[in-house]
Amino acid sequence: MSAQAEIGVIGGSGFYSFLDDVTEVAVETPYGAPSDSVFMGELGGRRVAFLPRHGRKHHLPPHRINYRANMWALSSVGVRQVLGPCAAGGLRPEYGPGTLLVPDQLVDRTKSRVQTYFDGEPLPDGSVPNVVHLTFADPYCATGRQASLAAAREHGWDAVDGGTLCVVEGPRFSTRAESRWHAAQGWSVVGMTGHPEAVLARELGVCYSSLALVTDLDAGAETGEGVSHEEVLRVFGQNVGRLRQVLFDAVAKLPEKRDCDCAQALGGIDPGIELPGALRDQRG
Repeated sequence: MSAQAEIGVIGGSGFYSFLDDVTEVAVETPYGAPSDSVFMGELGGRRVAFLPRHGRKHHLPPHRINYRANMWALSSVGVRQVLGPCAAGGLRPEYGPGTLLVPDQLVDRTKSRVQTYFDGEPLPDGSVPNVVHLTFADPYCATGRQASLAAAREHGWDAVDGGTLCVVEGPRFSTRAESRWHAAQGWSVVGMTGHPEAVLARELGVCYSSLALVTDLDAGAETGEGVSHEEVLRVFGQNVGRLRQVLFDAVAKLPEKRDCDCAQALGGIDPGIELPGALRDQRG
């Protein structure tokens, strides 16, 4: 593939639509079509690939996103480091609307999402992946997290360093009982995306970091009518410009040569299938 990028951003059209000289690239994967084309641009001398998580028209709900195709598509165009911003509900009173949290832990409460490439199921070309069990104790790239935190603070946004992102199936919001249970576990924020993105990235040797923008206090963390779609969109819209600038500055802070462990995730294990670019070239 002629069009290549080194860094990926998974988010909405607001993150790429104003860039000059954007190249739209349709990418095919063994897992079907990704959410949309990959949009290539340049930021501060770095080649960046943007992928609209929900499609450019926001027509895909969280549980219907083809996460495997999305991460495979980014890796196949050369991406080795991914930033994945998402909207989230705060599970603590101090994490109100407008809070930016860079999580260091993840809890999966989804129900129907395929979350591995190594399931032993044959691919269209007849190759069969081995069953592989990877370490996932620390789900996010430490280097990407620090770049995101530094970029936020330079813009006067005192981002929360660490915390647990709980990912639920969606598309509905939590009941009050669910929300109170999530909070009682000590988790920080709750959202509907971000998993299985993180684990799929790890399987491909791609660095992945999440940035959670709190748009509301989740239903059990406050009194009143609970979370509404309109309120989430309103708060996200108020902060999207700020978040976009933080993302762009974080891109500039990501290292050109990686020194983290993400690229060595398989540790020499044979996956049984040919993986896209990131694991074929582990030089960083």
